[in-house]
Amino acid sequence: MDGANVMERCDALARISEEQGFLVRPYGSDAMREVNETVAGWMRGAGMGVRTDAIGNLIGRYEGTGEGTFVLGSHLDTVRDAGKYDGPLGVLTALACVERLHDRDERLPFAVEVAAFADEEGLRFGTTYLGSSHYAGAFDAKLLELEDRNGVTLADAVRTFAGDPESLAGTNSAPENAIGYCEVHIEQGPVLEERDLPVGGVSAITGLSRVQAGFSGSAGHAGTVPMEGRKDALCAAAELVLEAEAAARAEPGSVATVGEMSVRPGAGNVIPGNVDLSLDIRHGDDEVRGRLRDHLEGRAGEIAEGRGCELRWQVRQESVAVPADQHLVALLSCAIEEAGLEALRLPSGAGHDAAQMAVVCPVAMLFVRCEGGVSHNPAESVEEEDVAVTIDVMDRFLGLVADERRGR
Repeated sequence: MDGANVMERCDALARISEEQGFLVRPYGSDAMREVNETVAGWMRGAGMGVRTDAIGNLIGRYEGTGEGTFVLGSHLDTVRDAGKYDGPLGVLTALACVERLHDRDERLPFAVEVAAFADEEGLRFGTTYLGSSHYAGAFDAKLLELEDRNGVTLADAVRTFAGDPESLAGTNSAPENAIGYCEVHIEQGPVLEERDLPVGGVSAITGLSRVQAGFSGSAGHAGTVPMEGRKDALCAAAELVLEAEAAARAEPGSVATVGEMSVRPGAGNVIPGNVDLSLDIRHGDDEVRGRLRDHLEGRAGEIAEGRGCELRWQVRQESVAVPADQHLVALLSCAIEEAGLEALRLPSGAGHDAAQMAVVCPVAMLFVRCEGGVSHNPAESVEEEDVAVTIDVMDRFLGLVADERRGR
């Protein structure tokens, strides 16, 4: 029944979107406000105290009998045209674990806090982990100056959605006595499906760099300006896109992606004069990632110079690679084995809020099998039986952590 309940709730949250026809919940949107209110109601029904922090994270707390707090969670924001499970599945399975405790009238020797982070994907402002970075006390105040496509600053968005943006830097909303964090997330890859396993532990989370780049050239008539001497910003951008692909392929383990591009003036008979684009660079080794980032910045400068354009280059975010805590991973593996399954460990090529939570406490993650490894796509799919296994494993995991705290 737990698995069916979580699936039904994922369906319910998927109907809360900022636009009709597909799922999108950017930071600070009315849809985010509604989804927080919905999940807050479920948290209260599980006997949790509920609060919202200064950036809009929704936090439910189930008190224990002793000192310390174990944090479970994930995010409730989405990418554009998203699937149902990336983020919400982690929040709702965490809530299901607390509901089990509440139904058994059981208190652990520590409190359990469920954190539903307000922005992990970075859809609106192009920088990830806004929610968990504040929760963990790692928020960068310089990000408040970032603007969305409508010219709204992050500072104004925070002020409208949650509270005082000036209070974010140097503060956190995580419990001072956090003893650990564990996040459930769909795998976003094919390994578990290939191994016919419903869940698997995560060994490490990759590092990433997010860059906002742009080229400024000269717009002109597509029919009257000769090819010689054109300053076509889109051609410059196209060169950078292909350079990013080639450079990542040449560096084993690297990936580089241009996922957004804005072309102006944007008419079929006008030479593009300005282009803005996003660049996402990832690698499990931070030194390699930094080398690739610097190489691409250098090549972007050469491309701009060769085409008579000006380059804009802003590194909006950098997140280091984070290994999972080996002790928590070992406990999670024991929980998986107690459920009668092979305890596979695999790395995460995607970033997760756990990377920020590692600033304040040991972290672990549990991946859930997803069909075809598809994510960031409406075709995201998980099986109810796998969700039920996930809740069972996490329930066992919390029990093992509790036994350790009791000295058993």
